[in-house]
Amino acid sequence: MVIPLPHRNSRTERSTVDIALVVPLSGPAGMFGPSCEACATLAVADINAAGGILEREVRLHPVDAGAPLPELAARIDRMVGQGRVDGVVGWHLSNARKVITPQTAGRVPYVYTTFYEGGEDSDGVYMVGETPDHQLFPAMRWLRAEQGIRQWCVIGNDYVWPRETARAAREFVDTTDLDIVGEAYVPLGGRDFRHAIDLIRRSSAQGVLIFMVGADCAAFNRVFARAGLDESRIRLSMMIGEDVLYAGGADSTRGLHTASGYFESLISPAGMDFGARYLREFGPIAPALNNIGESCYEGLLLFASLAEGARSLDLRAIERNAGRVSYDGPRGEVRVRGAHTTQPVYLAGADALEFSVLAELNS
Repeated sequence: MVIPLPHRNSRTERSTVDIALVVPLSGPAGMFGPSCEACATLAVADINAAGGILEREVRLHPVDAGAPLPELAARIDRMVGQGRVDGVVGWHLSNARKVITPQTAGRVPYVYTTFYEGGEDSDGVYMVGETPDHQLFPAMRWLRAEQGIRQWCVIGNDYVWPRETARAAREFVDTTDLDIVGEAYVPLGGRDFRHAIDLIRRSSAQGVLIFMVGADCAAFNRVFARAGLDESRIRLSMMIGEDVLYAGGADSTRGLHTASGYFESLISPAGMDFGARYLREFGPIAPALNNIGESCYEGLLLFASLAEGARSLDLRAIERNAGRVSYDGPRGEVRVRGAHTTQPVYLAGADALEFSVLAELNS
């Protein structure tokens, strides 16, 4: 996996491109860390095999995004300020992004690989992940058209992404015949779901929008199924991969859906090649390959493409050229539009412990 590196000389003195890989290694999202690190390791191997970035070898410095936020901010500030890294890439929660951007803005490129609530416009930040108008809203439209799901409850963790995504969802349903009939929030790491379960049971909701993280999501799914709520209601969960299915168990997955730009089960030459190389590299006991880990591969490819396109790591040079950047990866051709990427998004349903793609969504 990724091995921490000792302190090196400043950016102007190094012959390498050094990147802080900020992924959760602890906390509720910690289960995603191993797949993030594995996919990032594969990306660096591919980038270096192709000549590196600007003819320089790429090296990763892992940073635990699950650390207390003040510590995380201070660490990124030191790494950037001391010239130890040329940029930041990673999958992490929006509350982590909120403390990282002040440390990178105007200083080094920062590629945020997570689907998120939208609205990020800090200087030098580029987003791989989907926003609600390309992921959540098309999924809700499809489930309305195909399964008649009109009324929803929102159950989320109590932090930026669930709150802001729920706000966006309320604004969206106001323009449709859909309705949100209840909301409940649980602290990160919390396990008392009684209020949420009672709210769902008493409501007219046909579906539940789950904006919960990793281990919290798996625990909620187990409680949801034990309460028998999966017999009459579907779930649409936005932050979920196969590792969450494993953690929750097959009995907790009936009627569970998600939407993403990548699924291991999606049949495409690029995706199948990526899955095969992942298996060859890390073996049959590798961390579960999922959309969250794969996004780190995408993020490093995007970082390399931005720098190569500009022939520079300078933010202004990258910004001037970003609109001409594209690359081919496991998701197919990805292009940069503003600070975001464009890519197909798919809806999938859980089939025991894996996801089966049901449809390509149109935003």
